[in-house]
Amino acid sequence: MASKKRQIIQIQEKVPLSKGIPLSIQHTFAMFSASVLVPYILGISPSIALLMNGIGTLIFIFVTKGGAPAYLGSSFAFISPALIVISQPDLGYRYALGGFVVTGLLMCLVAGIIKFVGTRWIDAILPPAAMGPIVALIGLELAGSAAQTAGILNADGSMVEDLDPKVLIVFLVTLLLAIFGGVLYRGFASAIAILIAIVSGYVLALVFGLVDFSSVGTASLFELPAFQTPKWSAQAIAVIIPATLVVVSEHIGHQVVTSEVVGKNLLKDPGLHRSMFADGFSTALSGFCGSCPTTTYGENIGVMAITKVYSVWVIGGAAAFSILLSFIGKASALIQTIPGPVMGGVSFLLYGMIGASGIRLMVDSKIDYSKARNLAMTSVVFVVGLSGIAINLGQVQLKGMSLAAVVGMLLGLIMYLLDKFRLTNEYDDVDEDQEKLKTFASNR
Repeated sequence: MASKKRQIIQIQEKVPLSKGIPLSIQHTFAMFSASVLVPYILGISPSIALLMNGIGTLIFIFVTKGGAPAYLGSSFAFISPALIVISQPDLGYRYALGGFVVTGLLMCLVAGIIKFVGTRWIDAILPPAAMGPIVALIGLELAGSAAQTAGILNADGSMVEDLDPKVLIVFLVTLLLAIFGGVLYRGFASAIAILIAIVSGYVLALVFGLVDFSSVGTASLFELPAFQTPKWSAQAIAVIIPATLVVVSEHIGHQVVTSEVVGKNLLKDPGLHRSMFADGFSTALSGFCGSCPTTTYGENIGVMAITKVYSVWVIGGAAAFSILLSFIGKASALIQTIPGPVMGGVSFLLYGMIGASGIRLMVDSKIDYSKARNLAMTSVVFVVGLSGIAINLGQVQLKGMSLAAVVGMLLGLIMYLLDKFRLTNEYDDVDEDQEKLKTFASNR
């Protein structure tokens, strides 16, 4: 007997509290380890990051009129430039905050430009042959970090010698439960397959003695997030600003992959200008309050892809939990005890789902790879993103998906101009390509 197709919970669909709470907790767990890692590296309290992540997510939902499901977590793009500012004897973290504010305001400015010029330029300079691999790279370049989180790979990408069998078992059990849970579970259980995998992996890690509760004992029951005010320095701002290019390209890529997941063109409705403004405003506000910049999170996109639950009410619930955790020290510390093999096992699947969404985009848009232009763009974007090459913009390093996005845009623009002036031997197919893209976008 054929199994029933899993029910999709749409973007603005409300769910009962009995289902909404575990669905929201699932999103909170998915983003937690990565989101608190950024403030830990920067030397600030994770509580302020959790607070501003939650507030930023609610702002995002409000600005996009509940039309775009996204969770805003701590951005990794600013770690390198922020550490440079912090290391300067005459500067420090408060000066990095000033750079965060300026970056957020620049993103708001970009949103204003998009509002007036529209998004058709994306269709021109990022055709499916370039956008598809860029979206895929968002997940693929995170594959290594999932293995590092799990404790299987070292920071340099080499295999861990004398790997503890218990670590490997916990990782595999968590991963397999996440994979087969979404396939075999029925009813509501299939929607919380990730949460079930995390809890089951955690219990197994407890049995193996891989959980360290020392941080829970020293944490306060209640704690007030540590607010700081920004200071301003042209030098610090100059170091931080290049990261704007990274987060802008990341934001566009995330909105495209989310559009693929939910089956709706979010660049048009509610509009890229709204989501970009919300992301920038959240980053600026976080800088004013002493937190790190925010960005849409791939982990939560992966959860939506697996569970088919796209409700902004569920995302809003996760934001509320994040805000609550920022004031309860012991609860926050308890979640931080989830061992790496558990989060690594879940991340393996989540990041892979994002990569698969990019491949799906290329398939759905019916790219004709008999055309040299399409084959060249896809090939170069993939190689640039996966080769490890980097370009330094001041103190910011552009590599991976971000560099691939820039290269893809440049190639797309060059191809567009060549076609515009009829300098290629494939120009007869250009209008057809654009019509396919428009039809594909309108059908989403």
